[in-house]
Amino acid sequence: MSQVFSKSPKHCGEKQTLNIDKHYKKLFCALSTFFTSILSLILLIWLLLHPSKPQFSLREADIYQLNLSTTHLLNSSIQLTLLSKNPNQKVGIYYDELQVYAAYKGQQITVDSYLPPFYQGHQDTNLLTASLVGTGLPVAASFRYEVGRDQTAGKLVLNLKMNGKLRWKVGTWVSGKYRFNVNCVAVMDFGPTLPTGPLSSKQGTQCSTSI
Repeated sequence: MSQVFSKSPKHCGEKQTLNIDKHYKKLFCALSTFFTSILSLILLIWLLLHPSKPQFSLREADIYQLNLSTTHLLNSSIQLTLLSKNPNQKVGIYYDELQVYAAYKGQQITVDSYLPPFYQGHQDTNLLTASLVGTGLPVAASFRYEVGRDQTAGKLVLNLKMNGKLRWKVGTWVSGKYRFNVNCVAVMDFGPTLPTGPLSSKQGTQCSTSI
């Protein structure tokens, strides 16, 4: 009598399952290695280039109107010119969602003015101009007192601010969006007698930028 040996269906099923598991494990390892290599390459490029944040300076600021229509409502009109510079030699910058406004003693005294998005190449500079206005903006009761005190001191100090988002461009690769904030301080001569012309600041103040 001869003996016949055969594998049970149970053993065959177990072997097939093991083969499928090994296949998925190899595929997972290959994909993990690929994505890790891509991320490492991007990180290496980032570390080598190490983009510097953009630089802004105040070219000119002119106040044409800054008066209270009632005790707590302000009308304002300010013309602003900023110089924007990309200091990077190998990194371009896309600017998106740009908003500019003026503040005095921590109070916003104009509504947001929106600038069109633009691209700034390697070490390029751009002039940005904005007309900032406010009509019937509510301000604190101390506003008139603060302006009067600055007029007695002979100096009026404004904060001209810009908020937006930027993207770095390296070759064909473009990063995600990063929020940035710019703060420029404008100091204007403001004597005890009201001037006939606009108050002006033309000292070319360097602005602070945070990302």
